[in-house]
Amino acid sequence: MEMDSIDCVSFSDGMDEDEIQHHTLHPHHHSDFSSNKPRNGGANSNNVTGAPAISPATSVHELLECPVCTNSMYPPIHQCHNGHTLCSTCKTRVHNRCPTCRQELGDIRCLALEKVAESLELPCKYYSLGCPEIFPYYSKLKHETVCNFRPYNCPYAGSECSVVGDIPFLVAHLRDDHKVDMHTGCTFNHRYVKSNPREVENATWMLTVFHCFGQYFCLHFEAFQLGMAPVYMAFLRFMGDENEARNYSYSLEVGANGRKLIWEGTPRSIRDSHRKVRDSHDGLIIQRNMALFFSGGDKKELKLRVTGRIWKEQQNPDAGVCIPNLCS
Repeated sequence: MEMDSIDCVSFSDGMDEDEIQHHTLHPHHHSDFSSNKPRNGGANSNNVTGAPAISPATSVHELLECPVCTNSMYPPIHQCHNGHTLCSTCKTRVHNRCPTCRQELGDIRCLALEKVAESLELPCKYYSLGCPEIFPYYSKLKHETVCNFRPYNCPYAGSECSVVGDIPFLVAHLRDDHKVDMHTGCTFNHRYVKSNPREVENATWMLTVFHCFGQYFCLHFEAFQLGMAPVYMAFLRFMGDENEARNYSYSLEVGANGRKLIWEGTPRSIRDSHRKVRDSHDGLIIQRNMALFFSGGDKKELKLRVTGRIWKEQQNPDAGVCIPNLCS
């Protein structure tokens, strides 16, 4: 899809106003954030001298690894007549033929291996990223889908970027690979300019990253169709987990000619995808007619000035209420 360009003039916390041209997106190589897993080790006094020591937990875990997809197997675990196993997902992919001996698989379940799996306790697969938890084999998978230490997806929405990583890694990735604007401070003042506001087609959008309170926030601005009506939307996402995001609030304001729209809310975590936040309408939404009214002139060019600020909610231990902590 061909992307429209949008000019953004921004300044924050006393910075000079500068012109920023957001270029058409180009595909680029994707890389995954990964870290090496520590090897399980251990010696067995019953091993033959000179033979490599094998950890029992490691060897059993290898038995539970599907030979086709190499993922851990969960019930039902299938086997052929010769005892070769594979997961239920891959059983359909190999057309009911054992990938090891090519014999017909049938509907034989390896109940013994399923029972062995029940007795295992394994660390979360994100233990090398800091998760200290150990789980029974069948509980491990459920935990890993919500683990707080799991990598984050890149919040850059326009290119469907597949890069994942921790927050410092993604900040550097946004700056170096996506050339995203980086600002320090908790207030902002942006002017969005578009030469042809009649063309929407979910294409006009931009991303700016703000650093304040020791955290990073993503400010999104874009145009899309809401039903039959084109709208503009601005919203903030927090680069961290949802529980941390609740500690912050933000406001957005747009207006001109004696009129204004104000939005206040809590930033959404980047755990929620860009599309999920946008489709939930959780942000400042400006109808096109109102946007053109704010732009003034002959309404042939969009000129919107969006201002805002971010603050941290602090708990007052004496009064039991939250008080805003505004950065200077």
